Amino acid sequence: MSNPFVRIVEPLDPKQPLKKFFNLSKLEDVRYAHLPFSIRVLLEAAIRNCDDFLVKKEDVENILNWKVVQHKNVEVPFKPARVILQDFTGVPAVVDFAAMRDAVKKLGGDPEKINPICPADLVIDHSIQVDFNRRSDSLQKNQDLEFERNKERFEFLKWGSQAFKNMRIIPPGSGIIHQVNLEYLARVVMDQDGYYYPDSVVGTDSHTTMIDGLGVLGWGVGGIEAEAVMLGQPISMVLPEVVGYKLVGNPQPLVTSTDIVLTITKHLRQVGVVGKFVEFFGPGVAQLSIADRATIANMCPEYGATAAYFPVDDISIAYLIQTGRDKEKVMYTKKYLEAVGMLRDFKNSSQDPDFTQVVELDLHTVVPCCSGPKRPQDKVAVSDMKNDFETCLGAKQGFKGFQIAPDRHNSIVKFNFEGCDFELAHGSVVIAAITSCTNTSNPSVMLGAGLLAKKAVEAGLTVKPYIKTSLSPGSGVVTYYLRESGVMSYLSQLGFDVVGYGCMTCIGNSGPLPESVVEAITQGDLVAVGVLSGNRNFEGRVHPNTRANYLASPPLVIAYAIAGTIRIDFEKEPLGINASGKKIFLKDIWPTRNEIQAVEHQFVIPGMFKEVYQKIETVNKSWNALDAPSDKLYTWNPKSTYIKSPPFFDGLTLALQTPKTIEDAYVLLSFGDSVTTDHISPAGNIARNSPAARYLTSRGLTPREFNSYGSRRGNDAVMARGTFANIRLVNKFIDKQGPQTIHFPSGETLDVFDAAERYKQSGHPLIVLAGKEYGAGSSRDWAAKGPFLLGVKAVLAESYERIHRSNLVGMGVIPLQYLPGEDAATLGLTGRERYTIIIPEKLKPQMNVQIKLDTGKTFHAIMRFDTDVELTYFHNGGILNYMIRKMAS
Repeated sequence: MSNPFVRIVEPLDPKQPLKKFFNLSKLEDVRYAHLPFSIRVLLEAAIRNCDDFLVKKEDVENILNWKVVQHKNVEVPFKPARVILQDFTGVPAVVDFAAMRDAVKKLGGDPEKINPICPADLVIDHSIQVDFNRRSDSLQKNQDLEFERNKERFEFLKWGSQAFKNMRIIPPGSGIIHQVNLEYLARVVMDQDGYYYPDSVVGTDSHTTMIDGLGVLGWGVGGIEAEAVMLGQPISMVLPEVVGYKLVGNPQPLVTSTDIVLTITKHLRQVGVVGKFVEFFGPGVAQLSIADRATIANMCPEYGATAAYFPVDDISIAYLIQTGRDKEKVMYTKKYLEAVGMLRDFKNSSQDPDFTQVVELDLHTVVPCCSGPKRPQDKVAVSDMKNDFETCLGAKQGFKGFQIAPDRHNSIVKFNFEGCDFELAHGSVVIAAITSCTNTSNPSVMLGAGLLAKKAVEAGLTVKPYIKTSLSPGSGVVTYYLRESGVMSYLSQLGFDVVGYGCMTCIGNSGPLPESVVEAITQGDLVAVGVLSGNRNFEGRVHPNTRANYLASPPLVIAYAIAGTIRIDFEKEPLGINASGKKIFLKDIWPTRNEIQAVEHQFVIPGMFKEVYQKIETVNKSWNALDAPSDKLYTWNPKSTYIKSPPFFDGLTLALQTPKTIEDAYVLLSFGDSVTTDHISPAGNIARNSPAARYLTSRGLTPREFNSYGSRRGNDAVMARGTFANIRLVNKFIDKQGPQTIHFPSGETLDVFDAAERYKQSGHPLIVLAGKEYGAGSSRDWAAKGPFLLGVKAVLAESYERIHRSNLVGMGVIPLQYLPGEDAATLGLTGRERYTIIIPEKLKPQMNVQIKLDTGKTFHAIMRFDTDVELTYFHNGGILNYMIRKMAS
């Protein structure tokens, strides 16, 4: 059917009649000018894609009527302009695509129909680890090891880039996905198939929201959902409420963008923005660079919103020029946005749209801060860090407690490192990493760190040699301007050599600590500290031996590395004493904002971006030398321990199966609040005593060859065994942390995978009990695929993180939610009962279902299939099964 809104199509420039756009100003609907700018992007996509099938006229009306409809839980479709993937989530996506081709062929369809329809970019940035640091050849050595470990995966991805149309691969060594997206991939306005329209993106990484800082609406989705978008399906979403976040005032001279984002993160966690859009406005926004805005947007998952949108303004347009984008394209970008009423002037309050609610922050009230020791929303002012950590030491075990006995608070362990004697104590810094696109995309904090390093070296300060220091920039541009501005050599002198271009420490790829350091930490049961300029610090994520981890700006990372401890009051205590006996305080070496801005203005120039990005797809010689097969169907290698055909589609038929009641299910695990995807699906090292390690050993591998869980996401046998394998897992059935549970029929305590296998062999279905925010953290499809393979049929929780719930739906696992005011405690659930979940024949979104226990007790829970589309996926056994049936028929 033709588009019913074709009447508002016209050329943007009369001189180019074939380049058209949907002119939303010609809707002649007064509601449009009052819509939040983020909702205008959804509206444009609905109008442009309206076919009265996937996108209906009533969907367009619902979005236009956002002010009324926003509270009514109304479902709307959204077709993003692009999809972006990183390699940890990208490999399983390409594995699924390859397996779907096989499945479509078995069902008699054309396998080449399985092909991205929506443009997709895959950036390889999650595979490199900090194996080498504090040496000039660290970068090359880490990259060599990356290729040695991941050759199979990289060959497979290179096959995918050739076998599938519309998929571009950005090779390893290029940078971090979100920074590459910001500096290179983002268009702001698309010019495709004869139409101009707003750029928008969904990505298989929760920090896809970083691109919202440039005015490109984007957020993270599950890998499963992203695959459906790549296959041309719209995202089905509940039309969100939009919280207006008003910024006023100017930041104080010593405050960084990191301090601002950590303050906003804590504030919005308190406001409560889960499932909502946040849109920034007010005169304070005009004081922020695009890099500052991107930093704030990057941490959107940490404050729980779906998107954190900064509409495009003249600063955004200037950024496109600064980063070397084509000037004519930039000119048409601005012309289009002006024509459709999407170019913002933050100083003009008459442009302010309607919002669900408005909250405000005066930037002048922000103070230097960190977040930790276990969650990104737990902000601590730098002036309070020493007292806060010492309070956490003795506090009850929890997000702000380690439960260390008072008589052990000042324990000291002596150790020897490279022939010299040192001491470690609670609060000693053992990892200091300038890492993550959150901050490395921001020249002001990176140059600030460089200038601080210069002043520190000139003042005679050093960093203790056992501290694992590293610098992993988000793109080659960072190295370029650090080198050109003359600060790189000072960073190197303090141990912050470039170790790689990738996420590294921020995602747990921090590599090993020196053995003597690990022995000292273990001997003293010390709460050792990691300080990183990242966005996540959940327990067990950064490194198994750093129980406390603090997020901090790059300059503060260096400051704490020099101090060697988190137990320091920078205002009263010196960072160190130089060779002349002079006390050097942090205030003595902290660079001023004017100093930083002068260097940034001189050295961060368009030529750098052009030079780095024009050769990004060809510069990696190791990638160029990879030999990938050219067949359209992938030839699976049964000996591979990286790439394996998954069992998701085994026995799939064209006929739908009727959903059945889940009878007599055992509880595999019982959790409290804030169980993250790091707990469910670890991305770090594979423990030598784990089921995954035993599997790899049985395949002839040595521990040195295990690599990480993240690198093996293309092998379901490893990932199923790695599910719930986090050493910091807190299962209510077990009286200590660890990846174990009770197999109730036998009463034995087993590794989670081994218990699940026992249940599976005896034909018993499984469920998981959880508290609030189940599935918080990074978007990981294996956090849903893994439980599915373990035999988990449903999860019963108090609340869910948005992306994880959609991933469970995508795998056919039922997300159940307690009724308001109820939880496991109020219902008297121990988890030792057996659960029968009644699944009626006729299902409705968010309907209540009955749950019967073998004790005779019954109660109800909400079945969190939020839309009719999600119910369709469930009836098909998951979203991929739905797509296969659709393509095969």
